[in-house]
Amino acid sequence: MAQTVMIDPVTRIEGHAKITIGLDDAGAVDFARFHVTEFRGFEAFCVGRPVWEMPSLTARTCGICPVSHLLASAKAGDAVMGAHIPPTAVLLRRVANLGQIIQSHALSFFHLTSPDLLLGWDADPAQRNVFGVMAAEPELARRGIRLRSFGQSVIEAVAGRKVHAPGIVPGGVAHPMTSETRDDLRARLVEAHTTAQDALALFVGMLGRYDREIRAFGNFPSLFLGLADDSGVWEHYDGHLKFVDATGQVVADHIAPNDYRDWIGEAAGPDSYLKSPYFKPLVGEHDDVARGTYRVGPLARLNVCSTMGSPLADEALQAYRERAGGTATSSFFYHWARLIEVLAATEQMAMLLADDAILDPIVRATGRISHTRAVGVSEAPRGTLFHEYRVDTDGVLEDVNMIIATGQNNLAMNQTVLQIAREWIDGPDIPEPVLNRIEAGIRAFDPCLSCSTHALGQMPLSVELVDADGGLIAERHRG
Repeated sequence: MAQTVMIDPVTRIEGHAKITIGLDDAGAVDFARFHVTEFRGFEAFCVGRPVWEMPSLTARTCGICPVSHLLASAKAGDAVMGAHIPPTAVLLRRVANLGQIIQSHALSFFHLTSPDLLLGWDADPAQRNVFGVMAAEPELARRGIRLRSFGQSVIEAVAGRKVHAPGIVPGGVAHPMTSETRDDLRARLVEAHTTAQDALALFVGMLGRYDREIRAFGNFPSLFLGLADDSGVWEHYDGHLKFVDATGQVVADHIAPNDYRDWIGEAAGPDSYLKSPYFKPLVGEHDDVARGTYRVGPLARLNVCSTMGSPLADEALQAYRERAGGTATSSFFYHWARLIEVLAATEQMAMLLADDAILDPIVRATGRISHTRAVGVSEAPRGTLFHEYRVDTDGVLEDVNMIIATGQNNLAMNQTVLQIAREWIDGPDIPEPVLNRIEAGIRAFDPCLSCSTHALGQMPLSVELVDADGGLIAERHRG
């Protein structure tokens, strides 16, 4: 019989998803599919807008990581106008992106992930949420909220507002940073840095409880994509595209962002509005695009880089790689990678804010339409983000293509759901904790479609079991 599992109170609904799991004749899990069932259409309704409006417009794509779209869009605008942005504008953009990484990763770990880790997979769903964490670990919850608040304050300081900020524009940034603002951020950075260290230590201390999850939460070989430069230092803003495989070997390197179409294809399926980008060189005309599965985001960035570029984060990276056996292939390690990135972000922000060049008043260049096609790429918290624009000679958009990090992880998320289902489902009965583990497998990627939904512990989720003939055996629903 169909059953419904409710969360009370129900959180805001930002994304909608469905999972279909099929059983073979022996009753074992045969297939699993993750379906995204909402459509927004940003690429279509941006056509006809002037290119200089695009950063502010496309920032509305996401309320959790608008800076990511601001940066990718502004970089595309830089290229369209042929603008060489001032060095101080680069520093300020980097600071803003570090603030974005801090606030988004803090939301993911403290609000969305910690209920499972601290309260347990099998805890009462009514308590397994951020409010349950506040009750059980009030000081931890408070520090998580303050860490996210700090990241948002960094964004506001550089870009003018915490959400959908207007201050990152083609040609640079709108306003210089004052010495008073810098001093305030440097003072608050001390607490943020300590919280990052403590959160990382907390997670590492709990790892021994999760050997099965490490083995079964999306643990498979794939390619990994991230921005890189020749120094090998963890990159989040600039550089070229680099792919590595599950052994850490370089598959493709020094790919110019403008050439991404030579390496990345996009497939659409009939059962999901989320596109499935794939690594084109591994996929022939009649091959399953899953052959070209690659992952992006914190897990990928730590596999792509050689060093984090700061002392404490480098120590953490070494321990991470020793535990992972070199290249990390378990998607459960996304959580660990996020915390290492938060630590690196606080260290690198301290270095950037210590540079007096960040106070230079020249922060914006001007230009005219110099190119009719441009690609802007940056690293969003969830992974590599592409904005490709084609404009006419007046700078009006004729075509827009946006490849979002969550989409690039779509093939991997489907494989993760299948792996978890095969590990925990045994027959037609689906206990609630199994639903939670399936959801947690998706949550490991921190997809944009569910960022605000699972803040109370669960996202709207439907799981169906069907037999080999397609007949419905059982179903469970949330939300």
